[in-house]
Amino acid sequence: MAIADSIREAQSKSSWIRKMFEEGAVLKKIHGADKVFDFSIGNPDLEPPRAFHETLLRLASEDAAGSHGYMANAGFTGVRDALARKASADHGVTIDGSRVVMTVGAAGGLNVVLKAILNPGDEVLVTRPYFVEYGAYISNHGGKMVLADTKPDFDLDISAIESALTPKTAAFLLNSPHNPTGRIYPASTIKKLADSLRAHGQECGRYPYLIADEPYREIVYNGIEVPPVLAAYEEALVVTSYSKSLSLPGERIGYIAVGPGVSDGDALIGALAYTTRILGFVNAPALMQRVVAELTGAKVDVSVYARRRDAFKSVLDAAGIAYAEPEGAFYLFCKVPPKKTTIRLADPETETGTVDDVAFVMALKDQLILAVPGSGFGAPGWFRLSYCIDENVIKRSGAAFKTASERWQA
Repeated sequence: MAIADSIREAQSKSSWIRKMFEEGAVLKKIHGADKVFDFSIGNPDLEPPRAFHETLLRLASEDAAGSHGYMANAGFTGVRDALARKASADHGVTIDGSRVVMTVGAAGGLNVVLKAILNPGDEVLVTRPYFVEYGAYISNHGGKMVLADTKPDFDLDISAIESALTPKTAAFLLNSPHNPTGRIYPASTIKKLADSLRAHGQECGRYPYLIADEPYREIVYNGIEVPPVLAAYEEALVVTSYSKSLSLPGERIGYIAVGPGVSDGDALIGALAYTTRILGFVNAPALMQRVVAELTGAKVDVSVYARRRDAFKSVLDAAGIAYAEPEGAFYLFCKVPPKKTTIRLADPETETGTVDDVAFVMALKDQLILAVPGSGFGAPGWFRLSYCIDENVIKRSGAAFKTASERWQA
């Protein structure tokens, strides 16, 4: 029996992040891991805080009845109460645990939300560049991803968003701090976005949900704060996880917080619990639920990422490679250096079929540097570097970046 046509097509255009990560594994076998500079994947390498290990050991040793059994699909009541307090503090609102649904990470949470709100043919508005899996998540549930460009500094272009809104727009998907650019959208931009969504709803009778994808909320630099979303717009939800803030990507634990102003909120929350079940998650992992409920104030040492960011900026400056200044997350989104002759590639795997960024990433690979082309994020002409890697590796990559850049521009 053949696999589904849709899956076959999706695999042919599968994530450049995974492709380059797998290329790195091959190169490490050939040249040795210490010779390869793998900046392809955002896999946090910092250990979770000590409080996580202590809490995990204590809770794992308890033998209270029901600790590892089924619970309501939305999660343990006490856990939801604890995370409602955190979401309330983060977003300047007051919600209780009844408006929180525990999820299998942020990816699971986004799929739960999209399954609950999308009818076939509904549109989800996303700005580019965008996280590479968004299109798959949306199509999983019969939706269509509609793209709007951002401004040159990667702030939201409200005019472009307004032009892309239609009566079929079910939601706007917001990612801040942003992957891949590291941009944090300021409160003034969030307000303008909310005003536009509100005006659109008043005009056509359908108010799009504002879905905030926030796994990087705690990874911020230079004292910048991530503005609240739930307080800015009535029809808002937050989807987040502990993959980055506690360095727990493999534990798959997160939550959805539904804003207090969401119309028919009880029905939506019921739908989220139901879709959690029918998508096969059933419920978020029981032990991890109880662990994170006790760690709402904990996070990894973000200063480590800040030092890596600064070290990487020095490497790129020396190589003549421009980049967007990251305000959060742990990526540098870099501009492909200019080249005398534009390269055109006829490779369907680039998704755009065009461009220098894939060729430049291949040139980096020749110097044993693994990066991700911007075409995979809907942004040809750029490439992404993850600094979830030891600072010494970043510093040692300087000569390789300089060689690749010089040869490219020769």
